[in-house]
Amino acid sequence: MESIAMKPLLGQWPIHGSYSSNDVLSKRKPPNLPGMAFTELLCQNQRSFDASVPRLCFKQSIMSLIKSQAMELTKEAHSFMGKERTIRSFTDRIDTWPPKNKADNPSLNNPLLRQERMGCNWLGAIFEWEGVLIEDNSDLDKQAWLALSDEEGRKPPPPAFMLSRIEGMKNEQAISEVLCWSRDSSQLKRMAFRKEEILISLESGIYRFCSGSLEFVKVLMHYNIPMALVSTRPRKSLEKAIQAVRVEGIFNVILTAEDVYRGKPDPEMFVYAAELLGFIPERCIVFGNSNRTVEAAHDARMKCVGVASKHRVYELGAADLVVRRLDEISVVDLKNLSDIELREFGPGEAELEMEVEDEDDRGPPSSVGVDDGFW
Repeated sequence: MESIAMKPLLGQWPIHGSYSSNDVLSKRKPPNLPGMAFTELLCQNQRSFDASVPRLCFKQSIMSLIKSQAMELTKEAHSFMGKERTIRSFTDRIDTWPPKNKADNPSLNNPLLRQERMGCNWLGAIFEWEGVLIEDNSDLDKQAWLALSDEEGRKPPPPAFMLSRIEGMKNEQAISEVLCWSRDSSQLKRMAFRKEEILISLESGIYRFCSGSLEFVKVLMHYNIPMALVSTRPRKSLEKAIQAVRVEGIFNVILTAEDVYRGKPDPEMFVYAAELLGFIPERCIVFGNSNRTVEAAHDARMKCVGVASKHRVYELGAADLVVRRLDEISVVDLKNLSDIELREFGPGEAELEMEVEDEDDRGPPSSVGVDDGFW
């Protein structure tokens, strides 16, 4: 503590009760005293001290100075961390939007605060539930729609291309806009609730993580990266699934069908998740497994990582990064994706203005004419 902590914090060796500025200005190296303790150095310079002042008083004064400086740095760092680590509930709205960009603050003089800024809590991750974290069985969803159409007496049943089109949509949105079965709000809620009951009975409460998804989530937790979970399923169904796989309390924000008006490809769900996380959209990364997710993320000015769980890799070429498993991604990749200094996040392209042609510059009239007397 004596020979190590004194020089890094004070900047030089204490001599004669003050700082030795000559060694710093002239860039001279300290005396070559390997293995020599700080008390031995004081003994050699004991002649310059007053004989009436004990050696212990000088030692205690230096140690008290070091402790006071260390306490000030620690107190400042704890106050900063306490202000930044505020947890927002998914039901709370942020008064000011968009929030301040957390990664664009000027350089900090305190090394402890600068180390906090060099972390990863200035970017957010938005996950889809089905097909990204949990294995998605699209056949069960199609069977639920066919069973619902049979119960409602809809003949003929919806074709395959229509069932693939409604993937990722809210049940009410799919029934009213794609299937066109009804537009009455009470009927929409009734059929959407019934379709969800059929799907839950087909799933039988069995949920399995995708390969590498749980490990990747643990890595983000280790680096204190805020995470949001979005799904077009009802909240009760999603909460039961979360309890079944035992991942409660991991996600800072959970959004379900009740929280938004429209599902994919509308970017409403992703924009709302970024707002609740407290980040600007450019600082959020969306993880999805379909082109509709990529479209919605880009419309929200977010980067998207495509997980090829049910598609081939080349089919998700519109995504900013395509992987087969989530654990193939590193934290460095996330930082590079959320870098807003890229050209994509610059000012928008100027729209082309239509040139107004002067009357003098107009050419001769066309040979094709209109008989005014016809009307």
